[in-house]
Amino acid sequence: MHAAARQGFAKEAQAYARGRPEYPAALADWLTGTLGLGPGRAAADVGAGTGKFTKLLAATGAGTVAVEPVDAMRAQIEAQRLPGVRAVAGTAQAIPLPDGVLDAVVCAQAFHWFAGREALDEFHRVLRPGGRLGLVWNVRDESVDWVAALTAIITPFEGDAPRFHKGDWRRPFPHPSFGELVETRLPHEHVGPPQQVIVDRFLSVSFIAALPDAQRAQVRAQLEALVATHPALRGRETVRFPYTTLAFHCERH
Repeated sequence: MHAAARQGFAKEAQAYARGRPEYPAALADWLTGTLGLGPGRAAADVGAGTGKFTKLLAATGAGTVAVEPVDAMRAQIEAQRLPGVRAVAGTAQAIPLPDGVLDAVVCAQAFHWFAGREALDEFHRVLRPGGRLGLVWNVRDESVDWVAALTAIITPFEGDAPRFHKGDWRRPFPHPSFGELVETRLPHEHVGPPQQVIVDRFLSVSFIAALPDAQRAQVRAQLEALVATHPALRGRETVRFPYTTLAFHCERH
């Protein structure tokens, strides 16, 4: 695992659970229609984190395995006692399941951490022929000035941490065992108090969470200053953080 993921997600699992947005309701139709999930089907949420996406998979009625290597994150899943969900320690390159047992593998907010031929080979192994791979990200709408300002606060600390916006996650495609990637775009908002949807959200970013305490405190102060001074945020009990949810899928040959 990348050090930013190993350290940051272990340190800030609770902030991740509090601050990360859920997913748009329309994604349920994508899971049942496009990925074909439902009762009698089996799916894995790989890089499941605290289980925000795992809940959506389980809600389809499919038997769901949450694969997560960070103990502190996996503990958040287990504490929820989600019906039909089994949480296991594992990675995208080593999923502790037999060959050909899954109808879908889904990675939400995670594939950029392990994008590579080895992970896709492993997904091919655990999927049945005709099974689907789904990749999902909530992407901030940086056409909004205060969202762009938030990104500017954290970007200097990014270093070599894998990020969706860098586009490196696309490099393993095309892959001989999978068909063409098909994109679906869904509008989304994270609505709530600014402490949750801005401060907790950005402190849960892996490379921010992994910073030494003093630097992380400086980032927190910058985030709180923006909330306190920006005209669109100042004095608001509730803010609407704009996202676009990007969902990609392809079929296993």
